[in-house]
Amino acid sequence: MTPLTPHRTRRRAASRILAAAAGFATVGALVAALPANATQDRHHGGKGGRTVDVQLLSFNDFHGNLEPPAGSSGQVTENLPDGTTRKVDAGGVEYLATSLRTARKSHPYSVTAAAGDLIGASPLLSGLFHDEPTVEAMNKLDLDVTSVGNHEFDEGATELARMQNGGCHPKDGCFEDGKKFKGADYPYLAANVTNEKTGKPILAPYWVWKHNGVKIGFIGVTLEGTPDIVSADGVKGLKFHDEIETVNKYAKILDKQGVKSIVTLIHEGGVPASGSYNYDCDSPSGGAGISGPIVDIAKGISPKVDALVTGHTHNAYVCTIPDPSGKPRMVTSASSYGKLYTDTTLTYDRRTKDIVRTSVKSANHVVSRTQPKAADMTALIGRWNKLAAPVANQPVGYISADIPGRGAASPEEPLGDLIADAQLAHAKTLDPKTSLALMNPGGVRSDLVYKASGSEGDGVVTYGEGFTVQPFSNTVNLADLTGAQVITALQQQVSGSNEASPKILQPSAGLTYTLDMTKTGAARVVVDSIRLNGAAIDPAATYRVAMNSFLAGGGDGFAALGQGKNPLVGSDDLKAFNDYLTANSSATSPIAPPKADRITIVK
Repeated sequence: MTPLTPHRTRRRAASRILAAAAGFATVGALVAALPANATQDRHHGGKGGRTVDVQLLSFNDFHGNLEPPAGSSGQVTENLPDGTTRKVDAGGVEYLATSLRTARKSHPYSVTAAAGDLIGASPLLSGLFHDEPTVEAMNKLDLDVTSVGNHEFDEGATELARMQNGGCHPKDGCFEDGKKFKGADYPYLAANVTNEKTGKPILAPYWVWKHNGVKIGFIGVTLEGTPDIVSADGVKGLKFHDEIETVNKYAKILDKQGVKSIVTLIHEGGVPASGSYNYDCDSPSGGAGISGPIVDIAKGISPKVDALVTGHTHNAYVCTIPDPSGKPRMVTSASSYGKLYTDTTLTYDRRTKDIVRTSVKSANHVVSRTQPKAADMTALIGRWNKLAAPVANQPVGYISADIPGRGAASPEEPLGDLIADAQLAHAKTLDPKTSLALMNPGGVRSDLVYKASGSEGDGVVTYGEGFTVQPFSNTVNLADLTGAQVITALQQQVSGSNEASPKILQPSAGLTYTLDMTKTGAARVVVDSIRLNGAAIDPAATYRVAMNSFLAGGGDGFAALGQGKNPLVGSDDLKAFNDYLTANSSATSPIAPPKADRITIVK
């Protein structure tokens, strides 16, 4: 473990004392007072003149990807000078650590921040151990502060508090003999997440970085819609508030404390017009090349905030979006999985104590795998891999080629179809009347890659690889839905809360229809085209539908799926997937990638 700097030792001790004295329900209220007194003195440098350049290094949506992500999930697209593009292999904490440490050299004023989803939906190496390995790695990276994201709530608020304060898992205990999990050296910020009973933030809402008289405040929020994309158990007892109102509230508080330089870490993002990490989204004008929720949020956040570090959409962008006064303000995101980091220069004026906005510069940089690995991270990965190996390396099936999931080029993913087929097969063992299955795209976290990741051999799917694809421990649920409800669920993919950013359900074999993206809202689903095994869906008929427990609770905006009758709960989704691979593939007869032709898309 990297030795703790004095400010981290004090903060950790204080948070633990508060936790022990008051219990989790009131820790948020007490810890909320902590950030104003927190200091940051790791980086050294002279006081200089009136202005000083502060280096802000940032990243987001790491999702426990300690090892380099496989397949297209581990690549970024780069625009080349001649107008072409190329794919670059990137990511892995060994390389991220080297990149950040190299970037900090010759920068006496440097702070490292993140915008949520550092944990949750993680590969087996981290997820098997409730993401303790990732928190340990972030400590070694010298991460200073992060906001929470929606995935920080996958295992509930009590588990998130453990990530902050340490202690062994309440059920699984300590994973290494003689070692107790120490928790995060960096504060998790959750300004817009409050306890329903007390109304107080469950974690610190803000934190102040201080060095040689320079003070920069950080406010951390997650998207207000977190309850719509996290299981009900994960957000039980919590309330999520408007991002703009919350940030503006705490910006005023910081301003009154004399902190005039403010950065918001917000787990909500946008969609750039290009998927290339070095695309200029300020062409032809500031913020012209980006859309999505972050645009309106950025335009509504107080001018007191000088920069926004964002996440959630897993996209890469560096844009200037005007604040409410019309003044350009930097908004950044560094893709996901540690493939990029953002380097932003904030010019701090010692007289005004504020950032000189016209001097703010920012760029995304590739976490290249051609650079040396950080030895301490290699050791960390090796240590946890040794513990995970007995489970991770078990073969569960065979594939004949890459099966794209997260990295698929179309809304219907070959891997999504395969998972839906697996859930239908499992459901039929519970109730033979089950006729279709639907899988949410956000639940498909990676690709299945043909090339061996270790010594298992090409085409072999291991338990660890399956876990990376489906890490949520959802169950396969069955419910009776009317044909009308099935139609409504398909329409909810592209309407309501999903209209701006459609969530296309992955269908099991036999369910086909046309999606006309030239239309708007629910009209995009061509109802007359919906067929189940060749027959038109009857709105008045009842269908037995399989889906994961997240969808069965109406998650991702699919309220219709939460209205099912006669529920039945099956095995966990990973077991259903692994059982399907085992039953339907062998070394001599591997599974081929589904054609992903169940949805006809008109553009």
